[in-house]
Amino acid sequence: MAPPEQGEATETTLDEPVVRTSPLRLTLVSPLYRGATISVFLSALGFSAAAPQIASFLVNDLGASLSAAGLFYLTNLTAPVAGYLVGRRSDRTGRRLGLFRVCAVLGAAGWLGIAYSTQLWMPFLISAVIGAFGGAATSQLFAAIHDEQKARPNPSNDAVVAVVRMALTGGWVLGPVAGSVLAAHTSAHTLLLATAVCTLAQILPMGSFRTPPAVTPAHQTTGPGTRGPSLRDMRPLLTFTALYVLVYAGEPIKYAYLPIYMNSQLELPAELSGAIIGIQPLVEIILMPLAVLVARRIGMTQLMVIGAGFGVAANVCFATTATAAGLFAGQVLMGGVWGVFAALGILVAQRLLPTAVATASAIFLSSTALASALGGAAGGLGAATVGLPQVFLIPAALGLLAVIGLTVMTRTASTQH
Repeated sequence: MAPPEQGEATETTLDEPVVRTSPLRLTLVSPLYRGATISVFLSALGFSAAAPQIASFLVNDLGASLSAAGLFYLTNLTAPVAGYLVGRRSDRTGRRLGLFRVCAVLGAAGWLGIAYSTQLWMPFLISAVIGAFGGAATSQLFAAIHDEQKARPNPSNDAVVAVVRMALTGGWVLGPVAGSVLAAHTSAHTLLLATAVCTLAQILPMGSFRTPPAVTPAHQTTGPGTRGPSLRDMRPLLTFTALYVLVYAGEPIKYAYLPIYMNSQLELPAELSGAIIGIQPLVEIILMPLAVLVARRIGMTQLMVIGAGFGVAANVCFATTATAAGLFAGQVLMGGVWGVFAALGILVAQRLLPTAVATASAIFLSSTALASALGGAAGGLGAATVGLPQVFLIPAALGLLAVIGLTVMTRTASTQH
């Protein structure tokens, strides 16, 4: 038998000993894990650099009104549809990395098209059609990681996923700062070109790795020649994703209105406001590896109930405290939310639809775009109706619904087992 191609998964026999390796070492020695870690960092770096600046580009370069610029984020609503289509194709063919490269190229082309747009309608159309497929690249990497981990079992596999997610979070930490500096010293046009370069560059760390064609056991509902998972099969995943949307919807509300609240009403110094905003991702990165360890003891969904509860408490802090200490406490709690969900969310999603992991990954990861649109709309209406800081009670209520829903899911799963 010929040796397996580099980057392909090989089957592990039942009597082969499984050696525990540290997650960081396992990530560094595996070309697939190492490449995926670098790739998701580059993708997140580019996207998060452009996201806060796109509205300014529409207003200053294309003459959009503030309200029209705000509507741009509704183009994210096509992302879950594109993600589902890509995920379903991936599960039918097993060609995870081939689709990853196609999506990365489309994403880069989308940012390039936006950078050279001359009419206001062009970025909207490009983002809704081309950009939606570009966002599915990351989900294909996580599907490829799942395939490799299934073929090569290791007690540290869950922690490897957390390491990759930490790289994704790291990109989101550095991206907005790098984007604002680049835009200030050059132009929004140059920033968008840099984003296109980062989006395309995520292909490079993966080299020429290829994934083998999908091999579908008789009991599976996906693979070559099959129709894919039914709606009934997907119901647990869709339920979990909907609850995740409720948790995530508070993020656009917080990032839109917490700085305004701190600067306009509380009149906090700029340095203090920046420290309050910056504490969350720091806490998140620190807690992600710990979340994996705790989940092994109490269960993933049980820990997510606690994480969603942190979100409720955080938004209550934002809504009811008028001190820097209270806002710091809220941001630390919010770091706890994403330390849990960022580390474990993709794992739970894949296990809720184990016969179609690419579809599960795509649906779950693209749901953040849907949550951003929901949160943006709810925050805008809430700010106009109840004002600041009471608007933060809206994500607190949404988070409470998520706590209830996750609790029901946990008890249902326990009953079935």
